[in-house]
Amino acid sequence: MSLVHLANLCSHLQNTSKARLGLTSIPHTHMLLTISLLLQRSGFISSVTRGTIHGPDESYTPTTQSNISKRRLWLGLKYLDNEPVLNQAHLVSKPTKRIWVGFRDLRELTMGRDRCYVKGLQPGEVLFVSTDRGVMEAREAVERLLGGQLLVRAS
Repeated sequence: MSLVHLANLCSHLQNTSKARLGLTSIPHTHMLLTISLLLQRSGFISSVTRGTIHGPDESYTPTTQSNISKRRLWLGLKYLDNEPVLNQAHLVSKPTKRIWVGFRDLRELTMGRDRCYVKGLQPGEVLFVSTDRGVMEAREAVERLLGGQLLVRAS
């Protein structure tokens, strides 16, 4: 898992939201696909589709060794009253300082209390955590009694 790709995703989404773009593309990796689907489920982006560098696919195209370098994820951005729904997205764990939390600290973070040098979640914010059962939203990890590495915080 590369946190550098996640940092690029966060800055790319912030920049495209501020530029009022409706559709943007990012590299197709499993981690970026998972984070994008979680952002869509949380209501920050409207759509996630696979495609090429030229645009989203109209029909299913399998990823093979010959086309893997040209595959992209196309994200549809959401706006409410001409303002972007996704205002901020940033890394919590950095490539040089990864932050791991246990279940109890994660529960405190989701209740809005500061833990492990991380500010507590405020209303309208989500925090994505990489656990041993995959990447999930922090509240879901607390329900499953899991801890893990803090990845991305979005509001």
